[in-house]
Amino acid sequence: MLMQTLNVATESLAGSALAAEKLLLLGAVGNVLTPLAQLCVGKGITIQMIEERLREAFVQAARLVHADHPSGRLTSRISATTGLTRREVTRLKNQPARPAEPRRSPVTELFMRWLADPALHTATGRPQPLARSGPAPSFESLAQSVTRDVHPRTLMEELCRLRLAAHDVSTDTVHVLQEAFVPRGDWARMVGYLGDNVGDHLRAATANVLGDGSEELEQAIFADELSAESLAQARRIMMQQWRNMLNEIAPQLEELIADDHRAGRMQDQSLRIGLFTWSQAMPPVSPSLVLTTTKESLP
Repeated sequence: MLMQTLNVATESLAGSALAAEKLLLLGAVGNVLTPLAQLCVGKGITIQMIEERLREAFVQAARLVHADHPSGRLTSRISATTGLTRREVTRLKNQPARPAEPRRSPVTELFMRWLADPALHTATGRPQPLARSGPAPSFESLAQSVTRDVHPRTLMEELCRLRLAAHDVSTDTVHVLQEAFVPRGDWARMVGYLGDNVGDHLRAATANVLGDGSEELEQAIFADELSAESLAQARRIMMQQWRNMLNEIAPQLEELIADDHRAGRMQDQSLRIGLFTWSQAMPPVSPSLVLTTTKESLP
């Protein structure tokens, strides 16, 4: 009788812990979904469109979890795991696969190499203006080091269209306008970067939560009680940190890729390294909270 009581109590505690865990996770998911909903509402994406993609994602995730189960029982397993009906799971399983994501474009490759290559920098570490044509260092030689399939002038015109670079006709040189790949004026690329960067960041965080927390590097610094002037200075500091990271890490990654190629290793792994900032106004503090905090801080 005592053992049965202990077992019931243990099961009750385990159930409570699992319920609390789910509530915490739902709170975190809410924080992720809120800006996503803001983006969708701003661009006319309805809940029905998102729901279909969410159903597809749940089915795909459940298929991975139950990959070792016989195919005859897989539909039932996915249904039980996701909460979707067996009929819905069957429909989603039989949908044609979506096209694979395109590889990084030559324009992106060229721009990132320009930012990362020390040979193309000034003494202060900034990307130097390049002669449009001629031997290295020139824009033409840089473009041809990335691809021979697209003419250097076409790549230059695309960089100028995206307001990433400018062509000075008087000196026939090309200048970097901004030291971050934020392709203003190109909706497709901006959305593509959102999906790639945020998607991989969330994948890293998910791997850590589902594992022991050491699977991926996923850290952040949070600071509040900043003035608007300090916030502007902090942004300048972070841009400098990004330049430092790009200048130091990108050449090392290029060397690692070259080492793998020389050693004949299978080159089937990818890595995304990012840095981001987000700032917002602090929520107002109620007078009662200030008063309580002040009292508790007194000896």
